[in-house]
Amino acid sequence: MEITLDKHSANQASIKIKLNEADYQPKVDAKLKDYAKKAVIRGFRPGKAPVGMVKNMYGVSLLVEEINTILGESLNNYLKEQTFKILGEPLPVEKEDNSIDWKTQKEFEFEYKIGFVEGISLSLDNATKGTKYSIKVDEKLINETIENLKSQYGESSNPESSEAGDHIYGDLKSMEGELSKTLSLDTDKVSKKLAAKFIGVRKDTVVEFEAKEVKKDEWSEAFGLSAEEIESAKGGFTFTVKNINRTTEAELNQDFFDKIFGPDQVKSEEEFVNKVKETLQSSYDRESKVFTEEELKKVLVEKANISLPDDFLKEWLLRANEGKVSQADVENEYPIYAKQLTWSLISNQIAKENGIQAEHADVLEKTKEMIREQFASSGLGSQLEASMDLFVDNYLKGNEGQNYMNMLTSVQNDKVLALVQEKIDLSEKSITIDEFKELLEK
Repeated sequence: MEITLDKHSANQASIKIKLNEADYQPKVDAKLKDYAKKAVIRGFRPGKAPVGMVKNMYGVSLLVEEINTILGESLNNYLKEQTFKILGEPLPVEKEDNSIDWKTQKEFEFEYKIGFVEGISLSLDNATKGTKYSIKVDEKLINETIENLKSQYGESSNPESSEAGDHIYGDLKSMEGELSKTLSLDTDKVSKKLAAKFIGVRKDTVVEFEAKEVKKDEWSEAFGLSAEEIESAKGGFTFTVKNINRTTEAELNQDFFDKIFGPDQVKSEEEFVNKVKETLQSSYDRESKVFTEEELKKVLVEKANISLPDDFLKEWLLRANEGKVSQADVENEYPIYAKQLTWSLISNQIAKENGIQAEHADVLEKTKEMIREQFASSGLGSQLEASMDLFVDNYLKGNEGQNYMNMLTSVQNDKVLALVQEKIDLSEKSITIDEFKELLEK
């Protein structure tokens, strides 16, 4: 047997495996003899058919089977000896159907394409700079949240005549174009001048206004028009009122507090405000953590500077999912896949170099945390904890065990990123909600 490696580039290569008769024939002969002992062939007693006849009938299939076994084992063993990291799976170079004469040919040559990356080098020290973000919940956000809760839990009514702040349900029509849409207009989200036209209206009132009275963002935020509809919003419009919806804000009383946080969790307005602040801060702490980790991943990916065999991986993804995805699907999804693969390579390398392991107990605890977050506002409390082991077991067994593997990977990433933050030069930065939103848009 002869195995040769031909590197075409820094991350793609071909492997050729040559087999001669001595590599496979002894095992094929042994299988033929064993098969002859068991074969049931018409005209012969069981196990008494001549080996030659058995060979004529089954020789080719046994030969193909044995060669495929040898190829698989040889290729795997050869790749294990290499210093580079194989990505995906080796792809056999397809030959024409008649390129192999299995009956007469004695020597065979097979070729495979592989994609790989060389050793990943990534030092974690003060030369690597990172930022740990913390989002500060301010009074503005707290007040906005409380106002939204008061509206959400307020009483709804349908008065005869509208007032400022009402939602007006009706039919919007263009006088000149074809735009026609039934919608609910939030009068708080348009200019005071335009909103005034909708004060004191009743059912079947027709309100007229010009497109120039509406700002572009008001078309989407107040009227709910799509980008295409906004482009056609020109000239005069009519709005025929069908109904008026009004919400009276809920009062800050014990009944309201109980609806938001559960019975007797808070007992005064001061406790309620503090609880809202605490809940918001907890939520944004999680978002800060996720954002910080994603930004650190970008830093490490850039520093590692891993070059992926893109062409090979795209071909492998297409062939591995044959019939399920198209070339266009692969092209569209590949950037996300490449990003995840690159981080996986880095995470695994850091874990290997630092002895980081995701233990089963860690997986269980992380799954419990995830379930608690999902049911945080359900009010189940003690009932949830009593059945927690069952919830965890069902989740981890789901998706044919893939949920467990995903959680295992997530635990490793948590440990890796925690180590990264200990090792690198990490500066802390407190930001407002608005600053956070700006960072997300970049």
